[in-house]
Amino acid sequence: MSEETSSIDESPTASLERRKSPWSIAFRLATWILAAGCFYLVYTKIEEAAARKDLNAWQYLVEFFGDANWLFWLALMIPYSVFFFMVDSHVTWRVVRWFNAPQLKFTSMLPIRASAYILSLVNEQVGKGAMTLYLLRHHKVPGWRALSSMILLGLMEIFQLLLFSAIGVALNFHLVVEASSQWPLDIILPAVMIFAFVYLPLHIAYFRTGEGGLREKPILTAFRQARPVHYFLIVLFKAPNLIGAVIVYTFALDLFQVEVSLGQMLAFLPVIFLAAALPLPFHAGALVLWTVLFPDYPEVAAFSLVMHTFFVVFNATIGVMFLPRANRELFG
Repeated sequence: MSEETSSIDESPTASLERRKSPWSIAFRLATWILAAGCFYLVYTKIEEAAARKDLNAWQYLVEFFGDANWLFWLALMIPYSVFFFMVDSHVTWRVVRWFNAPQLKFTSMLPIRASAYILSLVNEQVGKGAMTLYLLRHHKVPGWRALSSMILLGLMEIFQLLLFSAIGVALNFHLVVEASSQWPLDIILPAVMIFAFVYLPLHIAYFRTGEGGLREKPILTAFRQARPVHYFLIVLFKAPNLIGAVIVYTFALDLFQVEVSLGQMLAFLPVIFLAAALPLPFHAGALVLWTVLFPDYPEVAAFSLVMHTFFVVFNATIGVMFLPRANRELFG
């Protein structure tokens, strides 16, 4: 069977059975237990900080959020969320044009990408379904081919975070050493980054040369098509969002009376975003990492939860604004 006619989709019955398998249930249970442990660890850190002020944890958090300048915070977050949407749509549009639909217009990408934010409130992977459906209906792109482009984007998202974190760590390694009181971050971070920078050239060379193996997997088609310049351009096009996040988080923390530098954010924020990608409910991994990297301010874990919640809800609001046009694009 040819790649064009093959399918990686499961039948609804098989998919349901897989989701209900003992391993799936055990994995879900384990993630919730780990998330509960992360929240408990964060709570104990906040409780210790509160005790130093003769307060309980809840009083401490109320005081922390009460001292924030919420008006300026909104003035910071709303423009950044719109900016993120535009940059995110642009890089997705570029990748889809390269590997799936060369004739796709940027204006057609906006409502589809925006509608995906609504679905991402339930599950980020479900959000990719809107793009797959659109490409199938309007450009006759098989689902596995569209998904391969999304996998490529996901890989480069991880590499971009490691790249910028490496720059921040190199410029401010003393800050990493200072933050290594609980975990040996001064060893872990450089080791992970060295591995990533060794792996990527090997990854590109593997898919660009030879035959057989993973190269023949339909779902990895985009990796076979991608040239080194594509990898470079994806990182370049996505960079404004991460640079913007570093700046926004630095100023936002200042509005909550937490003193951090741009250097700290450049070194640590990409790593925190990587932790947020772990399959734990409520981005629990990122919450713990905030307290590890900023031990003097354990309350920043609660701050990060507020930041993330606002971000995804506001992006979903953008999706609602584009929803009528998205419906016409998808089902019209």
